[in-house]
Amino acid sequence: MSTIAAGFMSGTSCDGVDVAVLDTDGMNKVAVRAGLTHPYDAALRARLLQASQQEIPLADLLRLERDISLHHVRAFQLLADADPSLRSEVEILGFHGHTVRHIPEEALTLQIGNPWILAEELGIAVVADFRRCDLAAGGEGAPLVPLYHQALFANEELPTMVLNLGGVANVTWLGDCGQIIAGDTGPGCGLIDAWVQKMVQLPFDRDGKLALSGTVNNEVLEAALAADFFSRSLPKSADRYDFDHVDVSGLSVANGAATLCAITAEAVYRAAQKLPSMPKQLLVTGGGVHHPLIMRFLQERFGEVRSVSERGVDPDSLEAQCFAWLAVRHMKKLPLTIPETTGCARPLVGGVTVHAK
Repeated sequence: MSTIAAGFMSGTSCDGVDVAVLDTDGMNKVAVRAGLTHPYDAALRARLLQASQQEIPLADLLRLERDISLHHVRAFQLLADADPSLRSEVEILGFHGHTVRHIPEEALTLQIGNPWILAEELGIAVVADFRRCDLAAGGEGAPLVPLYHQALFANEELPTMVLNLGGVANVTWLGDCGQIIAGDTGPGCGLIDAWVQKMVQLPFDRDGKLALSGTVNNEVLEAALAADFFSRSLPKSADRYDFDHVDVSGLSVANGAATLCAITAEAVYRAAQKLPSMPKQLLVTGGGVHHPLIMRFLQERFGEVRSVSERGVDPDSLEAQCFAWLAVRHMKKLPLTIPETTGCARPLVGGVTVHAK
């Protein structure tokens, strides 16, 4: 039996809330019904970035949690305005919240967001708090999307690797006989976004124009990838700000942007070299799929590199879809994480359910 479920994602790029609706059985049936992005305004985005990078007063953090929860509510309402049937058909919401801290080596993670607000305002049960169960059982708490990747791309030629380029980059390696290995590889678009915002006051490197005009500094690249994180095998996870040691401050704006793109791609490649075999193809999702220089560097390393859009999957809403799918799995008591994806001790049914009024 399938369920109509909605999922939300607020990524560490702090651009906005993605919401997607699926008709899914939490296993291999995945039919996308609808989706959209509800952007954050400049003030809310600035508050999220501040909370992720600095210690802020607890009351301010609680106000921020309330405000982003209401932003999620509005995202669903906008989707339902376009298709009113969703108000009655959606049975469950998968609510990830927004990560402001992730310290897996201490089994700590914090995603702000109040699921009771969503349940009260929308009258739909909510599955939330996806990560802490995994951390308590010795896992990294991330990434959470690999089993969804496996469901989406079960019919690809194996081995295949799926790369998600958000603020942090993570991969899912799919091998024969259901083999799966996953984890974070390093920075995704977080560093180049921050560089461009600081240096030229743009939200991101649109169409890669800045990076494409620059030259990679290999000395800076090698210094960045010398950090201990990059020598570890998967599964592993990272916080968006674990890569602040990467220093391109001595480079021009364009050369810094190009070097940051190269660091992202090279970290993916070096992580892949530690897997049982190199993938025959790399399928890319997330915001970084739109950056031509990152994609070019990946093409040079992997050869067969494609956007998931070529498989009929929206790269911008895939993570939101995932949390709808994970919410249904939670309802059916199916694992959300397994040792091969996060390093947890055993397959785990994570999350908690908040019931609607």
